[in-house]
Amino acid sequence: MSGLPRRSFVGGFLAASVTALAASVFYPVLRFLSPPRIPEATGDRVLAGKVSELAGDGWKIFPFGSEPGILVEASSGQYRAYSASCTHLGCTVQFDPPSKRIWCACHNGWYDLEGKNIAGPPPRPLTGYKVQVVGDEIFVTRG
Repeated sequence: MSGLPRRSFVGGFLAASVTALAASVFYPVLRFLSPPRIPEATGDRVLAGKVSELAGDGWKIFPFGSEPGILVEASSGQYRAYSASCTHLGCTVQFDPPSKRIWCACHNGWYDLEGKNIAGPPPRPLTGYKVQVVGDEIFVTRG
């Protein structure tokens, strides 16, 4: 009788099965632990939103590369944009329409519409962006 002995075949089959099981368990774990690929902004300018989108609430969170940005309608036709990461611990800020201020819900930090920290633990102002309105589109530029 020539060929592969039964013991070698069973040993190889068992080794392949254990390897496949280990790969099927560890691959999802490794994918979970690695950060997702978020495309960076290809330039310093992004389309943050449209004037019609801000008509209701007067603010919007938009992606600016790997960080969030916040776009706020300060007054009719006047728009301001800042980094939406709180300068205290990096929580995402939001706009509080009744008080017309930017608020961080994590530790009750407050910023005015100029991006300056006015209350709570934030140590410095929000990073400001330049805003340009072209028709119905609102573009935001770094710096």
